[in-house]
Amino acid sequence: MAIDTVPPLVAAQIKYLLSHCPFSVKVEQMWSGCKNPSLLDRFTLVIPYCLDYIKWDVIYNAMYPLAAPDIIFGPEDESFQPYYDGTEKSCKNSLADWNSRDPARLLSLIIELRNAYMAYQRKRIGEVDDDRLKFEISTMLPREGIEMYMSSGTDKSEEVKFAVPLLDMDLNKLVAGSMWSHPQKIYLQIVFPVGKKYSTAPPTRLKLISSLELKALFSIEEFRLPPWLDGMCTAEYLPILEEMLGSQIKDAVASIETRRKFIMASFAEGLHSWLRLRYSIFWNKHSGLMMWTPGFPCSAALNELMPHSNHQWLLGPFSLPLQFPKQKAAIILQSSQHFNPQGVPVKSPNLTEYPWSPRWDPSEMADRLLGVVELQEVLQSVGSAMSVCFSSFRADP
Repeated sequence: MAIDTVPPLVAAQIKYLLSHCPFSVKVEQMWSGCKNPSLLDRFTLVIPYCLDYIKWDVIYNAMYPLAAPDIIFGPEDESFQPYYDGTEKSCKNSLADWNSRDPARLLSLIIELRNAYMAYQRKRIGEVDDDRLKFEISTMLPREGIEMYMSSGTDKSEEVKFAVPLLDMDLNKLVAGSMWSHPQKIYLQIVFPVGKKYSTAPPTRLKLISSLELKALFSIEEFRLPPWLDGMCTAEYLPILEEMLGSQIKDAVASIETRRKFIMASFAEGLHSWLRLRYSIFWNKHSGLMMWTPGFPCSAALNELMPHSNHQWLLGPFSLPLQFPKQKAAIILQSSQHFNPQGVPVKSPNLTEYPWSPRWDPSEMADRLLGVVELQEVLQSVGSAMSVCFSSFRADP
């Protein structure tokens, strides 16, 4: 976004919106609507809603920067008139007393309009003539934070989507030192087909969705949803789901400490020449700087391959699966100096055949893993072109 060509009062409001908005809003594009094409005074705002996005155009006038902006909603929301109650316009809204010199005004307006949009969608869905849908809504009313959306069109049947927040816990506080900028959430998306009279109720579509940053802690894609039994309603399904999900989230948090102990044990057991270790707070991505010396157990084999070198610097990236230690690491030995004709470092295939048990102590895991790295047969299988190797750990495909 070329903020330097935006009128200063508008730029201040955009900057405040992007840095203070409680949800992750984005400016998709900007363009000019005045005679001076270098002044960008309108833009498309992408706003998260019901596990999807709605796009609104915000229209300022660069020639009259003190005036309030116009908001153009999407073509599917022509009936959304947040400041009109059916008889007259409401005078109590963020546009009525607009102050362009207050950088927080645009933020207040967008939050106000999004809340109005939630009420608008809730009203639309409440008017749908579907007994099952009305019952499901009545069972979910006590839960807070539910968003709903009804989609329809000439080329598709109507359906109602629910975004139900799960787990009454602060996920941001589960990982010490996390720098997540927004509250981390896990949602269940529930989709009900409506608008037609079915002889039997159509199957409910379910999908688990989390905020993007949370995937560094827990893999939503690998979580198996419990079955939705015949005759089951949402109020019966959610406690079963949350119990399973909460248990696996706790296991994922515990896995962070296990990965930390394993990495530290690896250095204590054999990689004593590492001079620097960099790591993430989740202990699943690491990099280090190492000096390879003749004192390493494989130095005899290495000296045959590299007779004129006394020591070498090695760069070692690590990546452990989120399911560690249930899933063991794969190992690749890669040269730091020798490359194939395409310029790619010489490396071994994945090494996965080694003793492993998730019940072992981290020091035992490290000892077994380093035993594989130290095998002269492994080094010799890499080829005579490899002179210096480092270990990298990464999740199985």
